[in-house]
Amino acid sequence: MKPYKKHRMGRRGESGKRERPEVDHSLVADSNVLKHFASYATELDLKHDKYERIVKFSRDITIESKRIIFFLHSADKENSKHDLLKDADIRLRQLENTLFKSVGEELNGEDPYQFLRAYTSGLQEFVEACTFYQYLKFKKLEGWNCLQQTLKFNIDENSKEGCVNETSAKTCSVLMPPSEYVLGVADLTGELMRNCINCLGSGQFESCMETCAFVKEIYNGFLSVGNSGPKEFSRKLFTLKQSLHKMENACYTICVRGSEIPQNRLVDVLQDASEVFEEDEGFY
Repeated sequence: MKPYKKHRMGRRGESGKRERPEVDHSLVADSNVLKHFASYATELDLKHDKYERIVKFSRDITIESKRIIFFLHSADKENSKHDLLKDADIRLRQLENTLFKSVGEELNGEDPYQFLRAYTSGLQEFVEACTFYQYLKFKKLEGWNCLQQTLKFNIDENSKEGCVNETSAKTCSVLMPPSEYVLGVADLTGELMRNCINCLGSGQFESCMETCAFVKEIYNGFLSVGNSGPKEFSRKLFTLKQSLHKMENACYTICVRGSEIPQNRLVDVLQDASEVFEEDEGFY
């Protein structure tokens, strides 16, 4: 036999139904619950402020990287190319030691993947500028790990306020996932296409052929990845194919109709022909 349970009897309202007993939901001002929520709010505010600071650094990185790329496009003569590449290398190192170092100090003691979207655009633009410089100087690209090593910095132990494990933090780094490097290389092909067309204007036909063959190798490498890449991979692969098509059309025009077209009109003819992009039955 079940033991008798005494039920709390609520008072009856005007309708005659029993009302639930009133419960005091008010919290004491110094309760532990409010203290925890106050600490959570402070932590979120600090992370949001840090995220916005990293976004601002990323914008500055994007702007400076675009300026370096534009600067590299002016390397059209061999006699001035050496000095130009030297100046571009200095600007890239300054970009690493100023803006990227500031991003690394912000990421010190944090999970970098939480803030990756804040600086992904600047990171991809920086990869594009570095790889464009590497191609113009060495005619090849260094690996992802080489660029990652350049984004590691030494910092002062007491220079960062509010840093976690401040006494043990002697170095900081900016995370560069391989996927971001691949997307930056995809953007590089657009600059190589422009460089190829510019070489035609100065009569550097062999350089145009060499650049086209290099982009073909990149395209074949991207095809081997398939649809397993990041979200933006398919869109950038389609743009890569368009750039390669324009370069192949330029090389075809040089080989077949180069003797028929004056050199001062060759670039205009290629630009008019590249406006019509025909789809083929190949892979994207």
